[in-house]
Amino acid sequence: MSQSHESAPPAAPSPSLRNAATLLVLRDGPLGIEVLMVRRAERAGDRSSGSYVYPGGTLDAQDRRLHAYADGLDDHAASQRLGVDAGGLDFYLAAVRECFEEAGLLFARDSAGQPLALDQLEEAQRALLRDAARHDGLGLAHACAQLGLRLAVDRLAYFSHWLTPPGLPKRFDTRFFVAIAPTGQTAAHDGEEASGHCWKRPAELLDPASGLKLEPPTRRTLAAIARFGRAQDCYQHAAALSGIARIMPRLGRGEGGLRAVMPEEPCYAELGHIDPEGRGDARCIIEPGVAVRLGARIWRITARDGSDVAGGLGTNTYLVGGGNDNDNDNTWAVIDPGPDDDAHIQAVLAAAPGPIRWILSTRAHAGQAPAARKLGAATGAQLPGGELRHGERLPIGEGCTLRVCHGSGHASGHLCYLLEEERTLFTGSDTDARIDSLAALPREDVAWLAPSHGFLVPCPAGAVRTLPA
Repeated sequence: MSQSHESAPPAAPSPSLRNAATLLVLRDGPLGIEVLMVRRAERAGDRSSGSYVYPGGTLDAQDRRLHAYADGLDDHAASQRLGVDAGGLDFYLAAVRECFEEAGLLFARDSAGQPLALDQLEEAQRALLRDAARHDGLGLAHACAQLGLRLAVDRLAYFSHWLTPPGLPKRFDTRFFVAIAPTGQTAAHDGEEASGHCWKRPAELLDPASGLKLEPPTRRTLAAIARFGRAQDCYQHAAALSGIARIMPRLGRGEGGLRAVMPEEPCYAELGHIDPEGRGDARCIIEPGVAVRLGARIWRITARDGSDVAGGLGTNTYLVGGGNDNDNDNTWAVIDPGPDDDAHIQAVLAAAPGPIRWILSTRAHAGQAPAARKLGAATGAQLPGGELRHGERLPIGEGCTLRVCHGSGHASGHLCYLLEEERTLFTGSDTDARIDSLAALPREDVAWLAPSHGFLVPCPAGAVRTLPA
């Protein structure tokens, strides 16, 4: 095996998810909408230390006790909004509680039902609230009972839902809320969970020149609210949202090391396929010459073609096969050998886990591929001499069968190959256009498309027609 293969570290036990809530507090500033940010205190082992975040944290047992002091929203309505069976109100209350604990703002109504003007309370009352909110205090429910307060959870609008990537030691299932800053209150960080705070416009926070450390969900939500001119406009937008989908980044390794990959990025689906547990060894970039394992029977090696095709990603060559240690069974096929480039040919030879016995192409004749004859000479592999029939099955090794499929471009010599055991179709193309006109395949037979450039793609609905009854 080549050194370009990377052994995957053993997957760590999956940690249990922690429910959490966070609150985007907005106000109108001189130049537009501003959002309250707190700086996380530095803590050993906390990858988010020093990050600027919205006030928030994990749900606590006291949030259930706060139900009796929630105003304007009950658990049934809150759970419906969040799409959970029960306990939705805990998220709203946790957002209110954490905002007060970390940033000193309390969304509440006084005993007369008026918005709480915290700055106008007597010092003894403010001290009671502060002491109750401390980690070793009596809790916010105690302060609400003493001062006759109701927590204004109905002032929070549900905005987004984020799940920490698999593979991290701590994973949070977090609901994001939006609220307009309460009047008569001054933000003040607690000095424990938060070491600082600021009010800034989203564009300022996102500007690389600011030097602020921001987590991916923070960046994403800041970008989402940056388009609003007024805090009220943003709040009304959030209040009108429904069917909010959960967003889960994944971990991928790129030029700068491990990073969070967003669902809209081209590599996202492939990362979920080859590294669902989040080991962090899967790549989020295409690197020529590096063998990438896509499945038990599939490796990809990309040639550097120097072109602008598909954004300069290079041309993919696939190794398909597998079996056991017996060379008679552990045989492999090359699909699309790639350019006549000695470095690429050597990378393919080095990546092969067993003997290469077949050389195939998504063109009608494998010999048309520039590197095919050199690979054939180096391996003694077969280049099919005649035309491969649609539906023909090629037994590559033990438990590895390729089904030949004639594509829409068959008149110009286009073929596809379906690896039946892994439901992966090697398309020889970059788009679904040629896949759409394939001779009928059972839709359930195809789960993934392996294109000539770029990453694996989930087979979209309608790309492969269902066989008629």
